[in-house]
Amino acid sequence: MNSNDIKTVKSLLNTSKSIVIVPHKNPDGDAMGSTLALCKYLNSQGHNATVVAPNEYPHFLKWLPGHEDVIIYNATTKAAIEKIERADLIFTLDFNHLSRTGDMEQALTKASADFIMIDHHQQPADYAVVTYSDTSMSSTCEMVYHFLDALGVADHIDADIASCLYTGIMTDTGSFRFPSTTAVTHKVIAELITAGADNAGIHRNIYDTNSYTKLQLLGVALQNLQILPEYKTAYITLSQKELDDHKFQKGDTEGFVNYGLSLEGIIFAVIFIENKSEGIIKMSLRSVGDFSVNEFARAHYEGGGHTNAAGGKSDLSLEDTVTQFISILPRYKDKL
Repeated sequence: MNSNDIKTVKSLLNTSKSIVIVPHKNPDGDAMGSTLALCKYLNSQGHNATVVAPNEYPHFLKWLPGHEDVIIYNATTKAAIEKIERADLIFTLDFNHLSRTGDMEQALTKASADFIMIDHHQQPADYAVVTYSDTSMSSTCEMVYHFLDALGVADHIDADIASCLYTGIMTDTGSFRFPSTTAVTHKVIAELITAGADNAGIHRNIYDTNSYTKLQLLGVALQNLQILPEYKTAYITLSQKELDDHKFQKGDTEGFVNYGLSLEGIIFAVIFIENKSEGIIKMSLRSVGDFSVNEFARAHYEGGGHTNAAGGKSDLSLEDTVTQFISILPRYKDKL
């Protein structure tokens, strides 16, 4: 953040405010970690802050400090709208366009509050009085740490805040193995551990609490794995029936796409997941090197994200989506 942004934020927070903090739809570890950490800090300073999430988040995040106070928009819409209407200030974290909040977009668009955006995705929209955007950052949680540091309050980070921030950095960096993990990222992690984040315990909570049905679903996903060697591409499909047969819960397919990317010689991997309730095929795209899945998702699947990690969707059937995807690949053969 520049000095003018810091001054603006301090001015907005210099008196007690009613504050809403919003993650994107289908929030992940970075979205929930960053929002809950910021909420904990703001409430400790006398503000009335609440996290309002567009929809439910994965069960493996429901140990995060403060999660029990999150308002879920699509479950308690009236209460959520009242919070948004009464807010003096709204933080949007881990997304940069209000459309990423799904059904919440209309309520946010109508809000009279000032907005502050903290996000590390490409091409931010212009709706906030302060936009803290940095695509070089590993995660929004790392950005929240720097945000608090820029305000001169990093010493207010307690064990709960540290645990939330550590979770988001760990999950968005693939346990610190993605290229976005920098020396600065590791320095931030060291500060969070010093502040009380139980790194080993957090890892267990996120990665070592698998259900039997989730592991069975992973087996199905690996059985469905297909390779297109001429395009250095791998893809996985999961139908609604396969999800239902294995008692799918939100978050169960987290990380499945990376199995395709782990194959020797593969630089582009996609997972296609049927979602009949929304009438779409949800897609997660990953790459290594210079191939931009952000550009690919924006061009073809109404999505986007980062150079090496993005999401998208298709309104076609699962079979037709895969057929269309394969038909697009020859246009990118030189890049792949």
